[in-house]
Amino acid sequence: MGHRDRNCKPGGLVVSTNAPKAKHVFVAGTFNKWNPTSHPLKRTGDGHWVLTLDLPPGRYEYKFVVDGEWCCEVGCDKAYDGCPGCVANQFGTMNRVLLVEEVAERADRVRQLN
Repeated sequence: MGHRDRNCKPGGLVVSTNAPKAKHVFVAGTFNKWNPTSHPLKRTGDGHWVLTLDLPPGRYEYKFVVDGEWCCEVGCDKAYDGCPGCVANQFGTMNRVLLVEEVAERADRVRQLN
């Protein structure tokens, strides 16, 4: 991995899925040109898979690739039905949506909540 992009959110954002029987889990999305093998997740001891993404601010769509099968969640790649945090894709199924805020925007929102 190269140098850190100064526009990236410090600490990154974690994506995760529960796939206790999986052998390999990747995440593919608009941030990596939908490459199904460039971003592997790491298995935790309880069957979850996690990866921290270090992305510049923006809106990204993604899916998991579990043992070669594309899905939003293991066993769930149904037709889009208005699921919160998802959008319809050109295949009639869903993509998850990840919103990465500017650090300053996030700090302002946190201040407003307190």
